[in-house]
Amino acid sequence: MANPYQRTSFLTSVPNAKLAPADTGAEVAFAGRSNAGKSSALNAITQQRSLARISKSPGRTRALNFFRVTDNRRLVDLPGYGYARVSQQLKQEWQRHLTKYLETRHSLQGLILLMDIRHPLTDYDQQMLQWCQHAGLPTHILLTKCDKLKRGPGNAALMKVRKSLRGMHHDASIQLFSALNLTGVEEAREILDKWLEL
Repeated sequence: MANPYQRTSFLTSVPNAKLAPADTGAEVAFAGRSNAGKSSALNAITQQRSLARISKSPGRTRALNFFRVTDNRRLVDLPGYGYARVSQQLKQEWQRHLTKYLETRHSLQGLILLMDIRHPLTDYDQQMLQWCQHAGLPTHILLTKCDKLKRGPGNAALMKVRKSLRGMHHDASIQLFSALNLTGVEEAREILDKWLEL
């Protein structure tokens, strides 16, 4: 079956939600710690090498990056959190813009939250999950870089995070993911298909 995300193209990059594309149709946002592999995941899902730029220095995504999947269907790469070597003032400014986007964007259908399987559920991740639970925003977790662990430890990590979710966002779904060997890519696309109604 053809991958509808292969035709995804860069739409725009904006510093805050006020300058975002028209709030119509449907979009899914990708969030996570700056070194969780957001850009790699977006590229793997869309089968494109450089749709989202991958930097050797985590924290380079400092804006809301919108990608067009089809007319009125978008993916959004949110600024990474908790790692970038920037001033506290700038981090707080990003946080304000991020919160504003999440709270006011009517076309937002769900959030893909990425966590490095070796370091899941950071304080930032937990805050994001609790916010999504409170806001009633559908959330799907990608435990990225699962190729770094053998199958047994990987599945154990998955079960541990799934159990911890009960107190943070009991409706969130979760899976293993690797942009390197494409583990879980189809599963992630199915979630996007459902939220974007593709």
